[in-house]
Amino acid sequence: MSQGSNFVDYVKICCRSGKGGSGSSHLHRDKMTSTGGPDGGDGGRGGHIILRGNAQFWTLLHLKYRKHILATDGGPGSSSTSTGKSGKDEYLDVPLGTIAKDAETGEDLFEITEDGQTEILTAGGRGGLGNWHFKTSTLQTPRFAQPGESGKEQWVVLELKVLADVGLVGFPNAGKSTLLSVVSAAKPEIADYPFTTLVPNLGIVSYRSNRSFVMADIPGIIEGASKGKGLGYRFLRHIERNSVLLFMVPADTNRTITQEYEILKSELLDYNPELMQKPHLLAITKSDMLDDELVAEIKKDLPANVPSVFISSVAQKGLTELKDMIWKAIDADQTSPLEK
Repeated sequence: MSQGSNFVDYVKICCRSGKGGSGSSHLHRDKMTSTGGPDGGDGGRGGHIILRGNAQFWTLLHLKYRKHILATDGGPGSSSTSTGKSGKDEYLDVPLGTIAKDAETGEDLFEITEDGQTEILTAGGRGGLGNWHFKTSTLQTPRFAQPGESGKEQWVVLELKVLADVGLVGFPNAGKSTLLSVVSAAKPEIADYPFTTLVPNLGIVSYRSNRSFVMADIPGIIEGASKGKGLGYRFLRHIERNSVLLFMVPADTNRTITQEYEILKSELLDYNPELMQKPHLLAITKSDMLDDELVAEIKKDLPANVPSVFISSVAQKGLTELKDMIWKAIDADQTSPLEK
């Protein structure tokens, strides 16, 4: 399978909930009673279509070919004020970070962020009331009941935004996939041509004292990505759910480190200004080709107020310092008063 064939982060589905059952207009009759009062029960509720968070999923692939999701109708009410059977709810398991949107208006409906979290996507119709609800002093034997409400049909967009502690941001061939493969068990495709990575990759990075954090390799950005160039902004939305952004600039860049960092930052700013509020870190990759004198010279021109580290994934250089820097940023972000 190709790299992108098993990663789906956008699906559009048609959801139709169940119709509510009709109420009963039954009048009580038995061998001892020939003129009993109304005892018709209510109709059952139509089935809901419900989204449920599942931490075992990381893609919407299982919903790609399910264009129509149908829930069952509720059953009719019966005698002895018996309520009809409710329609069977249809559960759709989705990965954490899934946003449900109305396909026609584009309005955000809700977001699934926790394992086991459930949200009703399309509500089933209410069951109709039985005739016993309509009994009054002047109408003691009503021979009518409510019909059930119709189910709802709507087109819905499910959009996945990868949830991770740290997202890797950089131009193609900045070394993002190589870093992820070295510090975690993830096996992203690695090659020496641009846009090797076509989908986000996730890896769990082990840290000291049995702690860990999740790292996401976001497909390479190019200048103008926010305007649709290269892979465009298709994958930029995955950065929105990362707690910390690690900018990666190779030491052999044709620009200065600061210039490349500012271009990357500008693309994120154009896409979503709120990304500027996240903690930013800087890793200068492929630094095994630099001597101490050159490292000292480059440090003079690094962006101010941005924690930075020189690393080499291939030579295993600076990775411990990088993990320390990332963990410190994650820990500070989680305890920030602004987040509470």
